[in-house]
Amino acid sequence: MPSADLSRLAALHGVATSYSPSPDRTVAASVTAVTRALAALGVDAGTPEAVRAALAARERERAERLLPPTVVGWGTGVPPALAALPGGTRLLVRTEQGETRPSAENLPPGVHRVTATAPDGRTGEAHLIVAPPGLPAPPARSYGLLVQLYSLLSRRSWGMGDLADLGELADWAGRTLGAGFVQINPLHAAVPGPPTDPSPYRPSSRRFPDPVHLRIEDVPEFAYLSESKGEGAGAGVEGAEGRARLEGPLRRAAELREAVLDKGALIDRDAVWAAKKAALEAVVDEVPLGPGRLAAYRDFLAEQGQALEDHATWCALAEVHGPAWHTWPASLRDPRSPGTARARRELAARVDFHSRLAWLTDTQLTAVQRTAREAGMPLGIVHDLAVGVHPEGSDAWAQQDTLAPGMSVGAPPDAFNARGQDWGLPPWRPDRLAACGYAPFRALLQALFRYAGALRIDHVMGLFRLWWVPRGLPPTEGTYVRYDAEAMLAVLVLEASLAGAVVIGEDLGTVEPGVRETLRERGVYGTSVLWFERDWEGDGRPLPPETWRADCLATVTTHDLPPTASRLTGEHVGLRDGLGLLTRPLAEEHAEAAADTAEWLDLLTRLGLLHGHGTDGTVPTRADGTATTEEEARIQAVHRYLLRTPARMIGVWLPDGVGDRRPQNLPGTWDQYPNWRLPVADAQGRPVTLEGLTASPRLRALLDVVRTRTDRPGGAEGTGGVSGTGGAGGAEGTDGADRADAPGRT
Repeated sequence: MPSADLSRLAALHGVATSYSPSPDRTVAASVTAVTRALAALGVDAGTPEAVRAALAARERERAERLLPPTVVGWGTGVPPALAALPGGTRLLVRTEQGETRPSAENLPPGVHRVTATAPDGRTGEAHLIVAPPGLPAPPARSYGLLVQLYSLLSRRSWGMGDLADLGELADWAGRTLGAGFVQINPLHAAVPGPPTDPSPYRPSSRRFPDPVHLRIEDVPEFAYLSESKGEGAGAGVEGAEGRARLEGPLRRAAELREAVLDKGALIDRDAVWAAKKAALEAVVDEVPLGPGRLAAYRDFLAEQGQALEDHATWCALAEVHGPAWHTWPASLRDPRSPGTARARRELAARVDFHSRLAWLTDTQLTAVQRTAREAGMPLGIVHDLAVGVHPEGSDAWAQQDTLAPGMSVGAPPDAFNARGQDWGLPPWRPDRLAACGYAPFRALLQALFRYAGALRIDHVMGLFRLWWVPRGLPPTEGTYVRYDAEAMLAVLVLEASLAGAVVIGEDLGTVEPGVRETLRERGVYGTSVLWFERDWEGDGRPLPPETWRADCLATVTTHDLPPTASRLTGEHVGLRDGLGLLTRPLAEEHAEAAADTAEWLDLLTRLGLLHGHGTDGTVPTRADGTATTEEEARIQAVHRYLLRTPARMIGVWLPDGVGDRRPQNLPGTWDQYPNWRLPVADAQGRPVTLEGLTASPRLRALLDVVRTRTDRPGGAEGTGGVSGTGGAGGAEGTDGADRADAPGRT
């Protein structure tokens, strides 16, 4: 166990020396974990002498400083850290709007600089984050669709769902069915392959989107490939050559689309990107930007600045040296080195190409959000922010100074995963974030809010603390490192309020006391999944719907869980058994799953939510006059249950609408299961196109259940309300939900 001095030193740097996997149990962190976490923060704790020296230095620094690196203020009052300064201290505030003020009262929202001079002559300077007290609630109770974009293929996509498909879905759902939002997976830039890591939760960059999601035909210059590139007799020949360059990519796109939709092939992201990249190269090479488009592109370059230049440079270098930047020549591993500057000049054309792709993707993302809002959606597209980035990716290369070396984010052992988890994502250093006023986090949020009506934050508890796993050690040998949650939340609330966006925190699982309350106070919504909403501290039975919290996105399932049809039939148990994932005999697992389903069906029947098929003597029909199946009736019933809750946002997993059995991600698997590569399919596993989805009577019947009742307090089926916090129940404590959620990050 850590010594008293080491424990004190660790506490002063936010490093935990113990953790509680359950309310009645505390586990000590290993000395190795604590020592290596401190080392990643630049603190030598390798010997008792080093610990004592570092402890003395840290205590002296904290005693002498007048201000911490960053202070936070909410609303228009004086920030507490400034109000606590010695009497007579003079302040000078330089706002980011360009003003100079002698007081910290009534400051506009933003990240300012404050200088304090105490009567004893001490001075201090700090970043001052001023944010509104909290975010407003969504404009009204609404429902929306949840889908993994790559899985949403139309007859026009190139082998995986793209941004035009997303726009079509949002336009249809908003105009035809009154949906309020569409939530999708992270669209962050991936580390290129082959093979590319298919997980959207382990990206190369979280700040820049992946151009693999582009609809090539919607790039304005695409239409001009058959026209002249210049003037003179040779212009037509050049145009013909440009069009000829597209023949291969277009043919390949058709092959990939047919393979997935008609031949049962998996989504091949690498093949899709190869075809799109070739087409984009033809477009960029052959068709110059018009004056207006060129001006818009230059504005984008100026606005994105160094961050885009770094990302595009990494992409260009990865084409030459491979994506693992730790293996590059030493002169290129530092984004600010003379060698990198020289390489950037030599690869200027490729740097510009990748910058252009970032711009094109940004414009299509912005257009999708505009389409969703014009279709009547109050929120539009809900984007997803992954908890971290790939250690060999663009952000890890460009932001080395703010990431903890030799560390990875994960989760500690618990009753459902005795080995813990290592997600392979390097964490931000909390000290470096504070020193720069949380500029990287703010820039990341600004980039996402450009085109998001709402933002889901994966593992939102990471704003408070993260489980750091030293490289080379198992997850059991990790420890928690704490972040300044007030500062992180202030930046989040600041940027979301400026964008007029809603924030949804994925807060499933074991959550330390006070976290959900703090998030609620600041207007950050939570996530409630039906199967996990039980009275975990009592009898373990499902929570009555009226006791659910209102400030949440309520769903039946997620991308990391079995689709509802699979759970209701118990097929998910057979799938896990076939992959060797069960920890108990198959009969026990089947029995437990059957008992769980029976309990829910009994509750749904008692509440009058399970219509037809023997429950009330009738068999309901769809809008086209065909009868619903018993399975459909049960899926509709669990969604009626959601409507009984006061939740202000109701999410419908789109594959549930056509009876899909296959989870998009099966936690605990890697190559044993096709994670992140499956198209939306029907009950027989046959892919369903976007066109087929919008024409599906089964999907329409499910959405009719939700849309006709979402705007009523607590749903038309019973009690509840859309205002207030509602009952917390098991959602407010250690509900154990991360037993299914956390492994899905990788």
